[in-house]
Amino acid sequence: MDLKDLYQDIIVDHNRSPRNFRRLADASHQAEGFNPLCGDKLNLYLDIDDGGRIRDIGFEGSGCAISIASASLMTDAIKGATEKEAHRFFEAMHDMLTGDAAADVEMLGKLAAVAGVRAFPSRVKCASLCWHTLNAALDETPAAVSTE
Repeated sequence: MDLKDLYQDIIVDHNRSPRNFRRLADASHQAEGFNPLCGDKLNLYLDIDDGGRIRDIGFEGSGCAISIASASLMTDAIKGATEKEAHRFFEAMHDMLTGDAAADVEMLGKLAAVAGVRAFPSRVKCASLCWHTLNAALDETPAAVSTE
């Protein structure tokens, strides 16, 4: 099995069985995201403790396989991280998705599975929606986030 097949398997798995796909009743932070191009919708919920650590995270929504898988992978990766670490993950993902040579792919682990969308510019917005929504939740931005 080559790396491309492995990455496709990860995307399919996280789309079919998304991790942390649930609303958090006791969320301290939340945000909405929308990708008008593809129709992806996402509600993200965070429970952040007083020290700035993400104790729990959940999401609800609908969208394409890339959008759901990216959100699932993101929630797995940042659960237990600090807000500062979550922002570093965002930067690394942004760099990877935009083709920036500075991308810290080693730090990303399974998140690197979505790197293939770089070849399809319209799909980058699908993969990055959850990340922009995460930033909005962390920054407590009241308005819904749009990829447009």
